[in-house]
Amino acid sequence: MGASARLLVADLVMSFSWVWSGALVKVLLLRTLGPEIIRQAGGEMLRYAVSVLVMFFFAWLGTITRGASHNPLTVLSHAMSGDFSIFLLTVLGRIPCQVIGSIIAVGMIREAFPEVGHGPRLNVDVHHGALTEGLLTFVIVMISLGIKQKDPRSFFMKTWMSSISKLSLHILGSDLTGGCMNPASAFGWAYAGGRHVTKEHLLVYWLAPIEATLLGVWIFHLIVGSQSKKSKIEYNS
Repeated sequence: MGASARLLVADLVMSFSWVWSGALVKVLLLRTLGPEIIRQAGGEMLRYAVSVLVMFFFAWLGTITRGASHNPLTVLSHAMSGDFSIFLLTVLGRIPCQVIGSIIAVGMIREAFPEVGHGPRLNVDVHHGALTEGLLTFVIVMISLGIKQKDPRSFFMKTWMSSISKLSLHILGSDLTGGCMNPASAFGWAYAGGRHVTKEHLLVYWLAPIEATLLGVWIFHLIVGSQSKKSKIEYNS
């Protein structure tokens, strides 16, 4: 099996596992602590701590699989910095595999744990929701690219900064759109509920995050490029 095929399989498995991890954490906490305790401050803090541990685990999986990911926005932002063949592999191969993994996972979860829920829900109008998901995505793309640019040597420190940023943005958007920032995961739940072709889903969970990702990558490279030119001018002066 070639490197590209292995990466496609790894993306599918990662997406499948990511959706399942969220469901299992929710079921475990609900059945261990009960719904009343989960809603209290202590229960919320425990859930956030477990979420950070899960993100560390998936960051480690991404390292050992040499770049596999469960989020289309992550691979899209990387593809924008590569050549055209990488972009084609991402759009035509990696993102569809991530979507398929999410669809399979949600289907199995709904059979095994009906009480888990229905995934991210839009609690505001479509324009407000699209703006929210777009802003959250733009911020996390800028932060992720900044962390990568700084290239901290410590896996722990890099993953810690990324995880806390994602968790904070998720909390900010959770009451509005679910703070998803993951089109594949959102599509899996929407497909199970028959909402995957609605205007609300496509605009809020696909179009807005993708546009925000492209804008974030463009602005980041514009800033980094201008700083690099300035540094060269100062060095040659």
